[in-house]
Amino acid sequence: MSGVIDQLKPLIKRLGHPFTDRALLELALTHRSHGQDNNERLEFLGDSVLNFVIAEALYQQFPKAREGQLSRLRARQVKGVTLAEVARELKIGDHLRLGSGEMKSGGHRRDSILADALEAIIGAIYMDAGLEATRERILAWFGERQTRLTLTDTQKDPKTRLQEYLQSRQLALPRYEVIHIEGEAHAQVFTVECGVDQLDYRPLGVGSSRRLAEQQAAEKTLQALEIK
Repeated sequence: MSGVIDQLKPLIKRLGHPFTDRALLELALTHRSHGQDNNERLEFLGDSVLNFVIAEALYQQFPKAREGQLSRLRARQVKGVTLAEVARELKIGDHLRLGSGEMKSGGHRRDSILADALEAIIGAIYMDAGLEATRERILAWFGERQTRLTLTDTQKDPKTRLQEYLQSRQLALPRYEVIHIEGEAHAQVFTVECGVDQLDYRPLGVGSSRRLAEQQAAEKTLQALEIK
């Protein structure tokens, strides 16, 4: 046990929480591929705590923002890509406990696994020390991102804007198709094309996930249609 604790000391220092019960941290780092005792329950708890803390911070930061604006700002902060970025900054991937299959396929670098582990760690801190300590850690990790937010960040994403534009004119919805995937499973690059009847060509989007590629393709389609 002491060996495991020693290995976690660098992570504990980066997290900024000492953990009275370090078994909670070990559990938070344990992916379901590793065994029956895993981080899924802590992830469930941490997701709820994270959403509350970010919502509360946004409510205080933007006193004149409407509910829809606050919702979009929160979604930007708690989306999987952002959580994975924070997890990488904290080097959580170096300490994940994965099954052999996930380990071989580079699971410690996968966005979804990193995001889930961060939420599980938030749940673990909450169980270890309560809401105030957890709020302090979340705001410390997300602080710079939080202060950079403005209400201009509440503009709807390109896919939503394109869909609403077409729907408002009773036109056919856009069609997204993955035309190419390259790279290994843990570092794939997707190429997606977006088809709309108003264009005689299909703009392409490229991203590290299908969702990101679709968003880029939608943005290029909006530009081609000269929609602000």
